[in-house]
Amino acid sequence: MNRSHIFDACERYLSVLCTSIELRGKLNLLNLHVHCEDFYAGLLNRLFSLELKNMNAYVQNAEGVDLIDKKAKLILQVSATATTQKVNAALGKDLSAHQGHSFRFMSISKDASHLRTKQFTNPHNLIFDPANDVYDVASLLGIILHLDLAKQREIYDYLHQQLSEPGADRIPQDSNLAAIINAIAKENLNGTFSGANIIDFNVDEKVAVNGLDAAASVIEDYKVYSHIVDRTYTEFDNIGINKSKSVLEAFRAIYLKLSLKYSGDELFFRIVEEITNKVLGSSNFARLPIEELDLSVNVLAVDAFIRCKIMKKPSGAGATSVAA
Repeated sequence: MNRSHIFDACERYLSVLCTSIELRGKLNLLNLHVHCEDFYAGLLNRLFSLELKNMNAYVQNAEGVDLIDKKAKLILQVSATATTQKVNAALGKDLSAHQGHSFRFMSISKDASHLRTKQFTNPHNLIFDPANDVYDVASLLGIILHLDLAKQREIYDYLHQQLSEPGADRIPQDSNLAAIINAIAKENLNGTFSGANIIDFNVDEKVAVNGLDAAASVIEDYKVYSHIVDRTYTEFDNIGINKSKSVLEAFRAIYLKLSLKYSGDELFFRIVEEITNKVLGSSNFARLPIEELDLSVNVLAVDAFIRCKIMKKPSGAGATSVAA
C-alpha cells in the first residue's frame, strides 16, 4: 500500500533526525539545532497551512522566538529541551511586541506529551493552549498518519528533499512493467507454440551479430511465446495509450545504458537483471515465486530482443512484426 510505504519513510526520516539531535547534543554538537529551525518551519507550514519564517530574517537572536508567521500572528519556539522551565523561560522573555499572538512550542528531540497537561506562566497573555499547541515528533507523525494520500506524499517529498542521501528511501511506484509481468505470469506457458510466423528476420543472425552464446539458448527457448506477449500488449493498449510502448522503451533505455559498459551474454543478462529489479521495486507487483518471475521477465526480454528493442540489429533488419 502506498500509504504504508509513504508513512514508513516519513517516520524513518523524522526518527533518525530526532535521534541524531539527541545524540549529538550529548556531544555538544549543536549545528543541527540551528538547521532545524528552518527545517521545521517548512514542515509545519505544510502540515498546518502556515507561513512561518525564521525570526532571524527579521531580528537577529530574537529571545523566546525562533519562527514567526506575521500573517497568522503566531510565534513558535523550537527546542531540543522539553521541560516546564524551558517553556516558561520562552514565555517569560520580552514578547511585548507580540501581544495578541499565538504561541506554540516544538520539541525536536524529546517527548513533550507531559507538557500538554501543565500550567505555564504567561506574562504577556499570548494565546497558548498547551494541549493543542505543544508539538513533538510523535504528535507530528500522528498527524501525518491520517493525512490523505496526496498530502502524505507532499510531506514525504519535503522530507526526502531535506533529509535523504542521494537515492535513499525511494517510494515504490506503480509501473507498466510490473503490470505486464503480472499478466504474463497468469498465462499457461506449458504448451508448445510454433514460432514460424513470429519474426521477419533471421534470429540466428542477430544472435551471431551480438556474440551471444548462453543467451542464445534462452532466446531459442522463449521466442515461441512472443505471440502471447503481443496479445498481452494489445489488451493493455486497450486500457490506455502508450502502455506497451512504455514497457518496450524501458527495455530500450536499459539496453542503451548498459551497452556502454557490457556486451554479448553479459549485456543480455544484465538487462534481464535490471528489469527484474525494477519489477520488484514496483508497488503494483503481485509477488511471485522467484522462478516464475524469472520466467516471465525472460519471456518479455526475448520478445524485446525479437522486436529489436535490445541488442544490435542484424544488417538490413527493419521493423519487426509479431503475430497475434
